[in-house]
Amino acid sequence: MTNSNLRIVSLIPSATEILATLGLTDAIVGRSHECDYPPHIQNVPVCTEARFNIDVPSSDIHTKVNDLLQSALSIYHIKTDVLEQLQPTHILTQDQCDVCAVSLPEVEKAVSNFISTSPKIISLQPNLLEDVWTDIEQVAHIFDVDSVKLLENLEARVKIVQQKIQGLALNELPKIACIEWTDPLMTGANWIPELVNFAGGQSLFSHPGKPSATLEWQTFIASNPDVIVFMPCGFDLIRTRQEAELLIQRSEWQTLHANQTGRVYVTDGNAYFNRPGPRLVDSLEILAEILHPEIFDYGYQGTAWEVL
Repeated sequence: MTNSNLRIVSLIPSATEILATLGLTDAIVGRSHECDYPPHIQNVPVCTEARFNIDVPSSDIHTKVNDLLQSALSIYHIKTDVLEQLQPTHILTQDQCDVCAVSLPEVEKAVSNFISTSPKIISLQPNLLEDVWTDIEQVAHIFDVDSVKLLENLEARVKIVQQKIQGLALNELPKIACIEWTDPLMTGANWIPELVNFAGGQSLFSHPGKPSATLEWQTFIASNPDVIVFMPCGFDLIRTRQEAELLIQRSEWQTLHANQTGRVYVTDGNAYFNRPGPRLVDSLEILAEILHPEIFDYGYQGTAWEVL
């Protein structure tokens, strides 16, 4: 199938970024309401909508998400009428996290309502950095484009970071808590612990490739991290700062080592850490810059991360 015949709908931001990086932007005819990068993708028709408002406190979002999941309703709603008009040849979604995107069963259900076409459904399932490379390769293979140069470039950037921290002693690798949600408190998981280790840190609480877990406030305080990085799922820098400021008002916060040494940071988790696409390498570089400013300066400070 030539590029001009391709009609791709991407229902997750990471897939949209993978397609764009592989030079397939022109083939994207539909996107999710969360797909916002690269910026010009925002002119493409939207095929999903959230079932609730996210401009509410974190605890309310969490409750709402849980209620929807328990009632087996998807958190996002597919606009089947738009999908039908778009007549896609391919639909990209994911089968990893029901909170982050339209689930595979939801897509299959929407597609089975189509009479005229039966688009190919591609589901991505990344848990580690290696899986993201595999996803990129898989997508490139399906659409018959080359991913070799892109992957070489991404992997080379990862190696550069790893090489630069090689000489550090164990006591120079700070213990880090990556906060993925503030109420309830949840720690960054899946590829996050791996990024932390690659960037010259020691990841607290989470294990590579495993899903996020809720963390007791007392456990968090007792662990007394050297560095705390806020990266709430789906929030930009401004919203992340608001979320973090609610936590730091708690009295025990003042006792934390990271707080006393000024090593608490907010990031744009929505653009970087929560998206398993090419910009996970940017996320690694951001962490490297935060953890070892004496070694790294990529220029992300101010746009991708700030000191709290």
